[in-house]
Amino acid sequence: DLQICQHRAPTCCTKKMEESYQAAVRRERTQSIQALNFELKYMIVGHITAFQEAFESLLRFAENRTSSLFETAYRPMAKEAAEPVKELFTDISLYILGAETTVESAVLRFFDSLFPLVYSRLINPGITDLSEDYTECLRLTRQDINPFGHYSKNMVTELSKSLWASRMLSQALSLGIEVINTTEHTALTKECSRALVKMQYCPHCQGLTLIRPCVGYCLNVMRGCLASVSELDAQWREFISTLEYLTNEMAASHELEIALAGIWNSINEAILHAQLNGPQLSATVDKVCGQPKQQEGNLSSANIVPVKEVTETQTFVMAHTSLNNKRREFINYMKRSRTFYASIAERLCDGDLVMRDSSTCWNGEDVV
Repeated sequence: DLQICQHRAPTCCTKKMEESYQAAVRRERTQSIQALNFELKYMIVGHITAFQEAFESLLRFAENRTSSLFETAYRPMAKEAAEPVKELFTDISLYILGAETTVESAVLRFFDSLFPLVYSRLINPGITDLSEDYTECLRLTRQDINPFGHYSKNMVTELSKSLWASRMLSQALSLGIEVINTTEHTALTKECSRALVKMQYCPHCQGLTLIRPCVGYCLNVMRGCLASVSELDAQWREFISTLEYLTNEMAASHELEIALAGIWNSINEAILHAQLNGPQLSATVDKVCGQPKQQEGNLSSANIVPVKEVTETQTFVMAHTSLNNKRREFINYMKRSRTFYASIAERLCDGDLVMRDSSTCWNGEDVV
């Protein structure tokens, strides 16, 4: 009553053993593919982590630099500006990691929060009553009167351009992991599991436990079993080319590092612009939001303190170099995996599974 290992000679197999063999080949095939995938997956996961650490390091550096700008040049509003600064960099981090947000919304939300502080602490430092309604009116007015000139829009443009490749790379790496995980759990067809049993275990039914499959026979069986997986070859090659393009885009321009390091300067220029146009802004705000309570003898606009660039570059250079090295290592490794899905059958037939350097092997029917 054997269905797979039918043979003229007497056999030591039963139908139940054939069923056990089918379960065994399914388990072994999944384990073999997982073992092949492990190195590739390990490298991608490792680089996702390394990229994220390098991004976070650059973001922390840029955030610290921005915070120190407020503490040194705009002390009256430093404490209240801390939260909007933190939110801005959290939003940028989430954007890079693929969250459903935009650079524009993050930057404009920051300037919406910043304007009430600039207006009440720098342009009109005598304001004592900054109610919720008045603050909200200032936030909404910011969008109409554009107190920060072209600096807010320039910041959106610079960051959008430079963060795009980082966001795409982060999403592409996650997609790569998803593809690999999916191929590990590809179900074997009934024909495939029978062919694998015939190749690996039918010799056992004749007592031939040391004979292994012939190389050509193994390749034919594996290629048939993994036809759906090897169909990924063209798309996988395209995926590697896209990764190469993204990493080259990032490495060639250094825009990410420059844009992040320059955030503090864009904010500084924007605040200076608002201060210089203080009287016109006050006149417009008074019409739209009304006049808030002020202290006697209104203090004139706070002294404008232009900030010279801080020479705190060591951390930035280290994070920048680290990111570049990781890009280079990663893409070199991924280029070597270009034929990963095309050669999966060959790699599964390599090693202990087939008989090498021997005159005898199993061809599916007999020892040859």
